[in-house]
Amino acid sequence: MARLFLLTLYSYRRQGKVQLHAFVLMPEHFHLLLTPSEIALERAMQFIKGCFSHAVKERLGNPIEIWERGFTDHRIRDAEDFIHHQIYIHRNPVERKLVMESSEFRYGSAFPGFKLDPWPSAAEAALLSSA
Repeated sequence: MARLFLLTLYSYRRQGKVQLHAFVLMPEHFHLLLTPSEIALERAMQFIKGCFSHAVKERLGNPIEIWERGFTDHRIRDAEDFIHHQIYIHRNPVERKLVMESSEFRYGSAFPGFKLDPWPSAAEAALLSSA
């Protein structure tokens, strides 16, 4: 199921609906650091969670509910906040004692080989112009 979630996530990245900066898929929850492109964050999450739910239901042949309603979000304030959340996301499996090093956890963006998007240049430009 974790691979299916990652396929869903990267599908929306390829479609240009989101920029993906960091993620971790834990046994009972996930963390994403992303920037929606031309859609609201709520809509981006609806796409990701909805598409994954549909794929799981198709695969299992069972109309089970996968997600709780809603999600918690945090708007990144500046580059320091971005880095703080990126580190938090990558350290999540280590803190939970699933691995010794973040780079060992196969379902997190600290694992080698995942393509990620850099800090959004528009946000960076806005940050620099307000300084």
